[in-house]
Amino acid sequence: MSDAARTALVAAMRRLAEGDRAALEDIYRATSAKLYGICYRILGDAKEAEDALQDVYVNLWQRASRYDPDRASPITWLAVFARNRAVDRLRAGAARRAARAPIEDAADLAHDAPSPDTLLERDERSARVYHCLETLAADQRENVREAFLGGRTYAELAMRRGVPLGTMKSAMRRSLARLRTCMEQGE
Repeated sequence: MSDAARTALVAAMRRLAEGDRAALEDIYRATSAKLYGICYRILGDAKEAEDALQDVYVNLWQRASRYDPDRASPITWLAVFARNRAVDRLRAGAARRAARAPIEDAADLAHDAPSPDTLLERDERSARVYHCLETLAADQRENVREAFLGGRTYAELAMRRGVPLGTMKSAMRRSLARLRTCMEQGE
């Protein structure tokens, strides 16, 4: 996501928090494809993904005032909403399906869902990553986010920042080393 798009999205989030209904449409246009992809990847069903996406925007309408641009980018914050909604729907759907089948049928089902311990560990690690990202300088943090969350190449980042590719590679290497050190301290 470009800096201009991120700035526009932050502004739309602020307008939505103030009750501007048109802002929700702007946010939807800018984020729905990515958020739908997250929901679909988790749920594996188009209808369920659409329903989860609707839940995301209803939830956003109710909680827009809680968004803090200093803590996370808008798309990251919304991606967490989408992931949580999809996982909630996945669990609810599994519970509904389990309630319909006789208990004896459960012996034949493979269980490949992550255990609660694994989910907790994953959530803790995710929180640690976000904490460690916040320890980086703003430009370093943005470069790492754009490279690893936004799919930008080092060459694209170098061009956007107006620096030589080698400089960008060195900066990214230093940033990733700081992240690794921070992550290892938390383990």
